[in-house]
Amino acid sequence: MRADGKSEGLRQSMSWLHTWSGLLLGWLLYAVFFTGTLSYFLDEVNLWMKPELHRSVPDAGTAARAVAAMQELAPRAAAWTIALPNERQAAVEVSWREPGAAAGRAGLRRAELDAGTGEVLQPRQTRGGAFLYRFHFELHAMPRLWARWIVGVATMLMFVAILSGVVTHKKIFADFFTFRPGKGQRSWLDAHNATAVLALPFHLMITFSGLLLLMYMLMPWGIQAGYQGDMQAYAAERRAAGMGGGGGGGAPPREAARTEREAAAPLAPVAPMLAEAGRRWPGRSVGTIVVNRPGTDRATVELREHGGRSLVDRGASRRLLFDGMTGELRDAPALPAPSAASATYNVLTSAHLGRFAGPALRWLLFLSGMAGTAMAATGLVLWVVKRLPERRKLGRTPFGHRLVEVLNVGAVAGLSLATAGYFWLNRLLPAGLAQRADWEVQGFFALWAASLLHAALRPHRRAWLEQMAAAAAGFALLPLLNPLTGGHGLFASVALGQWPIAGFDLAMLSLALLHGFVAWRLLARPAAPVPARGRLAGATPGARP
Repeated sequence: MRADGKSEGLRQSMSWLHTWSGLLLGWLLYAVFFTGTLSYFLDEVNLWMKPELHRSVPDAGTAARAVAAMQELAPRAAAWTIALPNERQAAVEVSWREPGAAAGRAGLRRAELDAGTGEVLQPRQTRGGAFLYRFHFELHAMPRLWARWIVGVATMLMFVAILSGVVTHKKIFADFFTFRPGKGQRSWLDAHNATAVLALPFHLMITFSGLLLLMYMLMPWGIQAGYQGDMQAYAAERRAAGMGGGGGGGAPPREAARTEREAAAPLAPVAPMLAEAGRRWPGRSVGTIVVNRPGTDRATVELREHGGRSLVDRGASRRLLFDGMTGELRDAPALPAPSAASATYNVLTSAHLGRFAGPALRWLLFLSGMAGTAMAATGLVLWVVKRLPERRKLGRTPFGHRLVEVLNVGAVAGLSLATAGYFWLNRLLPAGLAQRADWEVQGFFALWAASLLHAALRPHRRAWLEQMAAAAAGFALLPLLNPLTGGHGLFASVALGQWPIAGFDLAMLSLALLHGFVAWRLLARPAAPVPARGRLAGATPGARP
């Protein structure tokens, strides 16, 4: 109901809903979007943050070399899993469980091998890109269930904000082609509309699929009723029906204990098996080798295709099973066909994760994610800019408005500064520091908290300028820091074909350009008239952030 007693129309109601649903959780949604976008380069971030792996360069003999290394490293293990290098992984990742070790993750052993020599590498302790990825949907330092509920509710509100935003704007597609610079609120609204429409299908897909990934937690009642609360039984039946897919490496399969009837026997050469896989999978490569009962006459070797061919089965990989003693092909099990409902779920969730995307599609997802991040940021800034005329009439900055200004700077510019600092800490902290990974994460949050304090103490416009400039410099200098701290520099990684390392450096340069452009625009434009000081420290902001 409006002040004049007339009822609000649908468009006005949607505008109110869009504004407040976007603001109340906007800071959290921005962090979720930003860290989720960086997670499209999860493997690249992981590799960059372990410079000890940069010298690992695979060749034609990598697979045989890895098998030989495992014979020395874990000769009595019940099974080996060997994940070979690929376009996003430089070293060989191996895992096994020693005889008599406890079941589950606790008894699992892992190592990384040099693809060129087979030697065990000792990379620095770091959570790498996994920290950003897990923060994207589990936040930090709170119970996992609570965090996922918070992110799930925020994602639902973002979905509502996107839909209500489409309803609110009559000429949303026409406005996409309209940008009026230097017009204050109008310019920010144009930027918000453009970034929203530019990747609108992506925004709808990423929020809806995010809800699908959390639906078993958000809406568990059907499974609980059908399986009497036994979620593990449901998951096992789902995997058996081929609904979950997934290919590649991971932990070793369920292992059968060795028996006295097993005689020692050498393992057949793996090269002919790889050649057979090449004949059966033209244009594809082997991603993972799983050896069961190695060193016995009952050994088997399973080759798994690298990557998947379809999102319908969520990237499930084809497999070949060989006799480990003779090297003869035993079986080529067919992939189970998922149901129509499972296929739909697999397509949407696989698109959200982006795990099977090639380089071009991955960059497209990254750019779409950055457009979504910019949409959230411009929406937060627009809330402040839209209320500037009211502040000028009052002659002061209300506490609530100043609080939003501070939170905007800390959430947007501060998160970028903390992320750049996280990568810098990865290289500046001593490699042998105890609990090193925790220090990196604590440094990330310390920088983020410092940026929020800085935003509260500095005038609003200066806080934006200083933090954006610092973030731009932090991202831009990372490609220079890399070769100075043991990694392969941009030119060296390109020459060696190490595109995961080069891709990280290029992504950082892209972020530097984006933040540098914002800082340049802030520096180039004069500050507008300033309202009187509010009740929060530093509340003499310039009118335009």
